[in-house]
Amino acid sequence: MDILRKLTFILLVFSIGVNGVAQNYEELSSAFAVSYKAESDGDYTKAADALKKVFDKDSYEVNLRLGWLSYKAGLLDDSESYYRRATQLMPYGIEARFGLVYPLSSMGQWDQLIKVYEEILDIDPNNSMANYRFGLVYYGREEYTLAEKYFAKVVNLFPFDYDGLHLLAWTKLRLGKTQDAKALFNKTLLNRPNDASSLEGLSLIK
Repeated sequence: MDILRKLTFILLVFSIGVNGVAQNYEELSSAFAVSYKAESDGDYTKAADALKKVFDKDSYEVNLRLGWLSYKAGLLDDSESYYRRATQLMPYGIEARFGLVYPLSSMGQWDQLIKVYEEILDIDPNNSMANYRFGLVYYGREEYTLAEKYFAKVVNLFPFDYDGLHLLAWTKLRLGKTQDAKALFNKTLLNRPNDASSLEGLSLIK
């Protein structure tokens, strides 16, 4: 009889737990649905408020989405905070780190942005998007030797990609490597015939 009572108690607790999880999931699912609808209507505040009602600081998905919605609403400090929390929850993920780049870029926090790209490349060294964007940062800073390193990685991964070829060609030109630049501009023109920027680059090579 005692065994039966214990079994009944365990089953009751299990049933309550399962029902609680199901209820929480339904609330979360509903909140996300409302959030997406509000976002599609351009109401980022309402989209964020829907998730804040079911906010769980340990939910990667909620923090990630609030990071995005806060960014779209112009709440850059909040966006950074949510994205950083998401990276803490999933330390080996790169998704939230790519999100974190948005508010950091908008706030002009370039040193922090570089640190984030370094973290991404530590996790995924061959990530073409991170290598390309890292190259853009250094190109904008006129640090062409560093830019060359990252654009070259992109071209090695995607040898006929327009963006990689185009920026590597301009970087080579800035470094005075004119023959390399000429070859790369010509390859770029195979990808995108009559590309004005590539033609301009070739016109600068004597």
